[in-house]
Amino acid sequence: MNTIHVAGGVGIADTAMASYDAALADANLHNYNLVAVSSVVPAEATVEAVAEAPDLGPAGNRLTVVEARRTVGPGDEVDFREGGRAGAEGAESKRAPRRHPDAVAGLGWATGPGPGLFYEVTGEDPDDVRERIEAGLDSGAGLRDWDLPDRETRVETVAAEPDRYATAVVIAAYGESEPIL
Repeated sequence: MNTIHVAGGVGIADTAMASYDAALADANLHNYNLVAVSSVVPAEATVEAVAEAPDLGPAGNRLTVVEARRTVGPGDEVDFREGGRAGAEGAESKRAPRRHPDAVAGLGWATGPGPGLFYEVTGEDPDDVRERIEAGLDSGAGLRDWDLPDRETRVETVAAEPDRYATAVVIAAYGESEPIL
């Protein structure tokens, strides 16, 4: 395992699990049993961003990953107010229409002369997700007293649809898959 492939995808479907599966398919990671790890990049690894993951072994194998995943569905409406507070005079007229939030998933990585870090964040706004990834990488590097000057970020966004589920994923796949049995 020398290469960690970072791929992202989005999916929309009638159920949450189907939208997740579609997002994994978009990243070409839908045929593996994903096993999550905590986010440390081994010193000997190379991290490579790819449009979609290459063939990493037979379907059904176990694949070690770091994953950022966000799913939104029909019940995830957000009600924003433009000033005032609930119950205040005229509050109803200041209420913006309800909207469905976007699904945003982001994964950042920082490497240097030794081990590195991944940091995963989800939310509704791509810029906010990027900012929180940078802050997380700074914090993780500082906690470990590691010099991690080489940084990249991958963010996937999918717009919500009123009566369907939407999922965004970004996954770092560690090396090749391994037999699960």
